[in-house]
Amino acid sequence: MELLRLSTLFIVLLARPGGCQVTDDPPSGDCSDYTSTSCEECLDNVNCLWCFVDQRCMTYPVGSIIPPSSICPLHQARWGVCWVSFESLIIAMSVVVGLILLPLVCCCCYCCCKKKSHGHGQEEERLAKQQEERKQRSEERMDDRKARYDEIRKKYGLLRDSDHPYSRFENE
Repeated sequence: MELLRLSTLFIVLLARPGGCQVTDDPPSGDCSDYTSTSCEECLDNVNCLWCFVDQRCMTYPVGSIIPPSSICPLHQARWGVCWVSFESLIIAMSVVVGLILLPLVCCCCYCCCKKKSHGHGQEEERLAKQQEERKQRSEERMDDRKARYDEIRKKYGLLRDSDHPYSRFENE
């Protein structure tokens, strides 16, 4: 809430014709002293709120961020500059904050999704590595079995000559 109040003040100060210029002698006194004057004179003091309904200058109700309609309707209240109603100021601030937050939220969502998909790629890579290791162990076991079978064949004389792989077995 305090951030909203500060950002509103910042935008109002930038919207003023003089910008953020600081004068040597800021207006002093109570805001009700400016009731019989103009809106511009009232709003020279940042603590004041001008109401066009009854043409009066009053102290801004700092207890609430938005002044209640019992004090002055929002479309008739002016704060900071006379040419922008408080209602329009609130709408403009909401749009600006939305335009700032929307890309931030989109960027965060994009980064999170990218991180998840990157993590998913790592998971697939890990599974492929495990599958390759299992295949390698399976081939090693198959080679061991083949070596044992060859030893058994050799022991019983069933091993074929490597010179003549197509020769017939001879009975002895």
